[in-house]
Amino acid sequence: MQISLDLYQTAAVGVLALLLGMFLTSRLSFLKRFCIPAPVSGGVLFSLISLLLYSIVGIEFRFDAILKDVCMMIFFTSVGFQSNLTILKQGGKPLIMMVLLVLVIIFCQNLLSVGISFGMGLDPLFGMCAGSIPMSGGHGTAGGFSPVLESLGVEGAASITMAAATFGLVAGSLIGGPIAERLIRKKKLKPESGAEMKDSMASLEVNEVSPEARKPYSHSDEDAFLAFSKAVFLIIIAMGLGSLLSRLLALTGITFPTYFGSLIVAALMRNLSELSPSLKAIKTDKIVSIGNICLSLFLGMAMVSLRLWELADLALPLLIMLLTQILFLGLFAAFVAFPLLGKDYDAAVLTSGICGFGLGATPNAMANMSAVCYKYSYSVKPFVIVPLVGAMFVDIINTAVITLFLNLL
Repeated sequence: MQISLDLYQTAAVGVLALLLGMFLTSRLSFLKRFCIPAPVSGGVLFSLISLLLYSIVGIEFRFDAILKDVCMMIFFTSVGFQSNLTILKQGGKPLIMMVLLVLVIIFCQNLLSVGISFGMGLDPLFGMCAGSIPMSGGHGTAGGFSPVLESLGVEGAASITMAAATFGLVAGSLIGGPIAERLIRKKKLKPESGAEMKDSMASLEVNEVSPEARKPYSHSDEDAFLAFSKAVFLIIIAMGLGSLLSRLLALTGITFPTYFGSLIVAALMRNLSELSPSLKAIKTDKIVSIGNICLSLFLGMAMVSLRLWELADLALPLLIMLLTQILFLGLFAAFVAFPLLGKDYDAAVLTSGICGFGLGATPNAMANMSAVCYKYSYSVKPFVIVPLVGAMFVDIINTAVITLFLNLL
């Protein structure tokens, strides 16, 4: 028996899953420890209930996807507005090196999963479900690309990628700290006493990361309302123009995710606004807030829509791919990233961050680095670089590489 829910009912169930996740996170410490997003924990519980109902009495829920897709589009448009190329130039060698490492990680993650698929006689597109889409991309990118994979013939892509993303979140939190701790202990690393950041890095901290830079721009309810209104209007304009760009891109015959045009237009709007002081009216903090709200709603609706029974026949090959991804990233962080980042204390802390967002998301990276610094000593540079790379560059690089692989396979 099928029970179909319309747009409004789907939204309500998604929000209930989100609120349930918030409650679980407040009561279960391990959810906080592993930085599991509230809509994921609540949505997984709902999906498990759905699995029981389907297995025992044959009840299957069908959810409307319209509002979920709109929320996904808004989130990725907000990601585009965070992409500031000026920051890449200001960050100097450490930031550029981190961006290049992310590019290599994303490329290798897809090569690994596709290669294993070929070796096991599976569709290589199935391998993409355990590549950088859920690993470096997390639940947001998993939800964004699963419709593309399903349109290309991968049945149950949404359930597969979401399951892989959840597995990655936990794994990234588990391996990041121990790898950094081993490097610090084995190499006897210590932070440079009294060392100051380079001017470029100090500027980045003040302008993009520090709490001082995130104080409200407005000092009244009316000003705050206007600031959020402008943010909404900019997102809508970028989405509208982006849909036109997506139509033009579709004429090339190349497969792009539906949000790609909006993401590119938003990035262009942000970087064009940096060219003139008179154009610098884009308040990215408001756009980020709107994007985060829509991401939570999107994940809530996406997670309750999971059809876990579709994973049964693919559990073993998926597990092999995910374990291989963990092994690869752990070795890459310790033996490639650590030397290239300078072989010092900062580099060791950064390796824990790489494990965090290479298998999960930026919050995992921050949690890993915080745990390492709590045990040893605080290090400024990693807490400047990782949020910038995670917020501004990972999703755009990942989308480009995934699109390349999808069109080559």
